Amino acid sequence: MDGWTGIWGKVGARSPGFGPGVWKLMLPLFVLGALRGVAAESVESPSPLVFGMSAALSGPAADLGIEMSLGVRTAFDELNRAGGVQGRPLQLIALDDGYEPERAVPNMHRLIEQDNVLALVGNVGTPTAVAAVPIANRAGVPFFGAFTGAGGGGGAPPARGGVDYPARDAPPTPPDRVVVNYRASYAEETEAMVDALVEVVGVRPAEIAFFTQRDAYGDAGFAGGARALKRHGLEDPLNVAHGRYERNTLAVENGLADLLLHDTLPKAVIMVGAYAPCAEFIKLARTSGLNGFFLNVSFTGAEPLRLALGEAGEGVIITQVVPHFESALPAVEAYRKALSSLDPEAAPSFGSLEGYIAARILCRALESVSGPIGRDAIIESLESLGTFDIGLGTPLELGPDKHQACHQVWPTVIRGGRVVPMEWSDLASRSGE
Repeated sequence: MDGWTGIWGKVGARSPGFGPGVWKLMLPLFVLGALRGVAAESVESPSPLVFGMSAALSGPAADLGIEMSLGVRTAFDELNRAGGVQGRPLQLIALDDGYEPERAVPNMHRLIEQDNVLALVGNVGTPTAVAAVPIANRAGVPFFGAFTGAGGGGGAPPARGGVDYPARDAPPTPPDRVVVNYRASYAEETEAMVDALVEVVGVRPAEIAFFTQRDAYGDAGFAGGARALKRHGLEDPLNVAHGRYERNTLAVENGLADLLLHDTLPKAVIMVGAYAPCAEFIKLARTSGLNGFFLNVSFTGAEPLRLALGEAGEGVIITQVVPHFESALPAVEAYRKALSSLDPEAAPSFGSLEGYIAARILCRALESVSGPIGRDAIIESLESLGTFDIGLGTPLELGPDKHQACHQVWPTVIRGGRVVPMEWSDLASRSGE
């Protein structure tokens, strides 16, 4: 008895009516069925649409990268559960750069040249973006929804010869083709702060100081504030009190001293930095007699800043480029539901909400591609979105000459140990501080 006869004979002995001869006849049908099963599995598991991200997943800015990647994955998971795009799932490869440009560069080369990503989405940080954008440009890879508000300074000079992020709408110069942004710029955030301090509170422009990171990120925020100060009558904004610190350090003492020793003691400090050094600065400033208003841009990270400040955080202001994550707006409600589906233990945050919104816009563009999905098709589809609404309470717009979808700035404040929404008019009640 050959091997197959032996096997099927034993099976047939347990199955009345099925002898070795019958099983031999049925064997080709089983083999054919198995092959069909393999083919069906191949059809049911199409190749994914792969996207990349270089972000701080370790180090002092790790919370920002972790939250941004979580938000992107949340939007991808939401779309994947609905069938993906053209039947293909979306996949994110996130690499850690520690918020350092020299680590972002090899990440970009690996993502583009080895992983063959269709686009970069949600890269975190301005100094890393300054290093990454030229690489994306040379390869023609979309650089979408980066977690940076740099650029768009409107001609205001960066502080002390700093380098700016070269990729926001700044007419008459057309936008960089591969770079498409979701969020408002740091210039728009700091301009909103200056306008509120001067117009609502009555702070004189000369009484507004800056504390910034010594790189393109800090320079970008300062540029917008300097432009607003000049608009409010300050002749030379570069002469305002301005303290700085080195990226990825807590060495804030010299920056604080620059403000304390300035001719005019500031009544408000606009801060463009990471949450840990900004928290250290605020705590030291309060114990040194420098009180008044402390205002932080979105990249600082509201929740990490709140935790780092503890009781010293009361009244600290953080502008946001997304609505509050507890909002009842349709897009925010969808975000909370999708986040819970992906990870029931994950807490909503401004960072992951920004990643989710950026990825939702990307998904909208992907779904409108009628032919093969490639790098050029993604850029063209993003530029074809025009004016659209995803449920943020404000219209968004993208086009060939418009590569920044949103210009809205939402102010928040730390009150009672929580980051809560506020209106700029609320500052009037604090004008005596």
